[in-house]
Amino acid sequence: MAKKRRKHNTINVQPLRTNDDIEDMKVILRHMTMGPRNQLLFLVGINTGLRCSDIVELKVETVKQDNPLIRENKTGKWRQISLVALRPYIMSYLEQAKLADSDWLFPSRVGEGHITRNGVYRFLNVAADQLGRHDIGTHTMRKTYGYWFYKKYGDVRSLMIDFGHASQEITLHYIGITQDEVLQKKQQLLIGL
Repeated sequence: MAKKRRKHNTINVQPLRTNDDIEDMKVILRHMTMGPRNQLLFLVGINTGLRCSDIVELKVETVKQDNPLIRENKTGKWRQISLVALRPYIMSYLEQAKLADSDWLFPSRVGEGHITRNGVYRFLNVAADQLGRHDIGTHTMRKTYGYWFYKKYGDVRSLMIDFGHASQEITLHYIGITQDEVLQKKQQLLIGL
């Protein structure tokens, strides 16, 4: 019997730290009801670092741009994102979904609105249960972006600015860089030996 998940606001949400975890999530999302929508939403999240509340409000016309400016709901600040790498996925989805430029990129299954943040949480929760994970929520996408950005570039300052955090320590904690990982790097650092 699967372990009962706690309420979403008490989960210690973590990034997806391996390619296998990301691929497993993509496969599960793709095979759900509204699979192409769910998978693209996930890909946009892990490749842009946008908050879920900003992703669900994207319009088709916005994602047809390579580097659109997005006004963040939480902060009211403008943030430029890059969708260049996602272009093939976006175009394939748009062909299949037959959406107009003025449509929501991620429509709700019912009504004319967009999927809600709670709707995203629900489909991520279903996928997490299938993966046997209890540490996945809507912030997993943003944390995954940050984790992989840091792993690739080692540039916590740029990531801190991108996320709008007040300090590098906040950013490192947010993306799940633990003291154990820092210690592991120190142990591998051999200077003059």
